[in-house]
Amino acid sequence: MTRKVADCRRTPSEINCSLTIIGEKEEVVRAAAEHAASSHGHDDTPELREQIRTTLEDETAPTGMEFVQLIEFKTSRPDELSRLMDEWEERTGGKRTATRAVLTHDHEQPDRYYEFVEFPSYDEAVRNSHLPETDELSQRMRNLCEGEPTFHNLDVVRAEAL
Repeated sequence: MTRKVADCRRTPSEINCSLTIIGEKEEVVRAAAEHAASSHGHDDTPELREQIRTTLEDETAPTGMEFVQLIEFKTSRPDELSRLMDEWEERTGGKRTATRAVLTHDHEQPDRYYEFVEFPSYDEAVRNSHLPETDELSQRMRNLCEGEPTFHNLDVVRAEAL
């Protein structure tokens, strides 16, 4: 079942509210009605809840994700690698173009990891890779891996929230 979205930015208000509520339909209706009453001064009535139901939209996948880099590597030092990633995030704040990263561990192959890094575009990924901090991270990451990491550059064909 597709989750629903209630977004206050779609309805002008005196307080310029920017709250977005996402979830199953009836839980979003309940939360949005409670928010409308507590923050916007509306009465939580059956009519208000019906009006909210008519304005709900389906949740969609995040926009702006056109390119993903998949990095495959093997390491027996995941804690050190995690600290390295935290350091890179701190040092590249405001400069990096990566928008999200997901690190995964392979159940069947101990020490095998895959990281998905999302970018708005291939060009932004290239720009990110040219950051001095990214180059340094890459060198230090190689020292923590058994063998060379494998990089896969992937254009996003389809993305949806499920």
